[in-house]
Amino acid sequence: MQLKPLSNHIFLEPSPEEKTTKSGIVIPDTADKERPIRGKVVAAGPGKFSDKGERIQMSVKVGDEVLFKKYGMDEIEVSGKKYLVGDEDDILAIIGQ
Repeated sequence: MQLKPLSNHIFLEPSPEEKTTKSGIVIPDTADKERPIRGKVVAAGPGKFSDKGERIQMSVKVGDEVLFKKYGMDEIEVSGKKYLVGDEDDILAIIGQ
């Protein structure tokens, strides 16, 4: 199934969290209950319209690795796969650009 978000909506695939830190500290299973704040953009809308009726281009594109607000996104399931969906405003930064 192909996703085609409208306006400034985005679909993210959450990145798996590391089980052990670089210094060797093991992260307990209870920490996995927290929502991830890092993910990959798998679909992005064309952007929203300004008050003047002009389209505002999106700052992110498919494939970008991003940081986002912890509780800003909604979790949905499409064809058995879990995604996070929200607005471009929920994204805090693009990683690695």
